Amino acid sequence: MSHTFPRFTEYLPEGKLKELRDIANALVAPGKGLLAADESVPTLGKRFKAINVENSEENRRIYRQLLFSTDPSLAKNISGVILHHETLYQKADDGTPLVRLLQ
Repeated sequence: MSHTFPRFTEYLPEGKLKELRDIANALVAPGKGLLAADESVPTLGKRFKAINVENSEENRRIYRQLLFSTDPSLAKNISGVILHHETLYQKADDGTPLVRLLQ
């Protein structure tokens, strides 16, 4: 037995549908890609262990701050960033939320 389900776009107002299309197109723009910064705590622990760095929340915060505050020209090639949940609550040394460094 075959079922036909309505497309989700039938439930979106035209303005939201356009916004969704624009975001999707920006994410797959030519010459750009996603930065996967969603390493889990155990994964970062393995990386840190290899360089004799303690796997603490503070060291993970410093690592992410370094990653997100690197050369601004990097942004020319990134269309989006995949984040680990912990990152949403972390701040840079100056108190700026790390997610703001990505804007």
